[in-house]
Amino acid sequence: MAIDDLPPLREVIARHGLSARKALGQNFLLDLNLTAKIARAAGDLGNRDVLEVGPGPGGLTRGLLAEGARKVLAVEKDPRCLPALEEIAAAYPGRLEVVEGDALRIDPAAHLDRPYAVAANLPYNVGTELLVRWLTPASWPPDWSSLTLMFQREVAERIVAAPGSKTYGRLAVLSQWRTDARIVMSLPPGAFTPPPKVSSAVVHLTALPAPRFPADPKVLERVVAAAFNQRRKMLRAALKGLHPDIETMLAEAGLEPTERAEQVPLEKFCALARAFAARR
Repeated sequence: MAIDDLPPLREVIARHGLSARKALGQNFLLDLNLTAKIARAAGDLGNRDVLEVGPGPGGLTRGLLAEGARKVLAVEKDPRCLPALEEIAAAYPGRLEVVEGDALRIDPAAHLDRPYAVAANLPYNVGTELLVRWLTPASWPPDWSSLTLMFQREVAERIVAAPGSKTYGRLAVLSQWRTDARIVMSLPPGAFTPPPKVSSAVVHLTALPAPRFPADPKVLERVVAAAFNQRRKMLRAALKGLHPDIETMLAEAGLEPTERAEQVPLEKFCALARAFAARR
């Protein structure tokens, strides 16, 4: 079923010579019914601006616009994709702004009304870095209200992981501290062109009005990073480089020095960050 009057994506890719480039982490999703489903997973887009990173030939872009997004800012690093995106802009007058550049260097707030939604089939090579940046702004609530993001399945599972699991780590703590995060869709390799070697999943993260537990963001990041960098070690060993009196601070946070990072729930990590901050 067509979602608009534009040509099928395979035709667009052939006409513009848009073979996916591994160096840019490109895997194109060509089924417009799937891209529309991802757009719907972002929630009600009526009267909302949307940031899209790495639109490629514009499959998800078309889904977002067809689902009623007021405006989409599409940030694309590959200049080969720009003509195809401009064709979409012409079909949706005044609703699509295309910016050529690196999403790590562009301020979306200069182009969009806040709070905006973020929806993207993220390039594999920058997906995690972008997520961490969105989760760690200087102030909270952030400029965005929700993130609907495609990742490798392994990364998606790390975002929603619970304490005690092998996938629980830094991404889970940072994500769940300030957002509600859930996997809303899974896709096999065959859904993409070219097919990646791994399965993918879409994660929807909704920004909370305030973090679940009080903590200084920079201190929490530092403690969590140190704990999981040596996740096989006991906490007293993994964190000893942060402070000479680490065992006292662990006790203040209600933690045993023999516990390991993957056993520590979010609330206790925040308590430990507060204990560190009190001694600065």
